[in-house]
Amino acid sequence: MREKRNIIGERMRIARHSEQPKAPLVDISARLEVMGVKLSGDSLSKIELGQRPVTDKQLVAIARALKVSTSWLLKETNERR
Repeated sequence: MREKRNIIGERMRIARHSEQPKAPLVDISARLEVMGVKLSGDSLSKIELGQRPVTDKQLVAIARALKVSTSWLLKETNERR
């Protein structure tokens, strides 16, 4: 198995699936675009699978789009906010 290229993928997927209703990747992509971060649904899928690295700017935007903290995405804490 290949080494993961990011830390946040697993928790990103958990946060997305925790939304009611579950947020499709295309919706997350649209939220990010409003913040000036362009990531396609395919790119987001690769992030969730650990196949694509993430920049600091993307990390902050993804956390905001999912309404979680960057620390939670980075597995530094168990508190989502």
